[in-house]
Amino acid sequence: MRNLIVAGIVALFATSAYAEDMTIEMLNKRDDGAKMVYSEDIARIDVGDTITWVPTQKGHNVEFIAGPDGWKAPKKSKLSKEVAITFDEPGVYLYQCTPHKTMGMIAVVVVGEGDNDISDAKVRGKSKKKLQKLLEEL
Repeated sequence: MRNLIVAGIVALFATSAYAEDMTIEMLNKRDDGAKMVYSEDIARIDVGDTITWVPTQKGHNVEFIAGPDGWKAPKKSKLSKEVAITFDEPGVYLYQCTPHKTMGMIAVVVVGEGDNDISDAKVRGKSKKKLQKLLEEL
């Protein structure tokens, strides 16, 4: 019985990453020491979920640069402004901070099964190496 309870608790926390609403912070420095990053490198959500990006420091935004075939990217957000996006289509989405894109400030949203290929997305500078790392983690 004890094992069943423990398994239930583990399952509850294991699925908590799939929230209906998620907040991602735009940061100059994350707790792990990474600089010019979002609080989540890879966000995993379900179709219909919303992510809100919050600028905790000035000078950051969200600009989508890759997604599933046929998906129309939203306009890039304004600098230092909160933005919320609801994802109605499954897939893998790549976004960046426009001013810090060459510094590696990119991240990924995986919606549902998310099986499209974003490996040919055009990124520069430190973002090239970071994209490869993110793709390995998918």
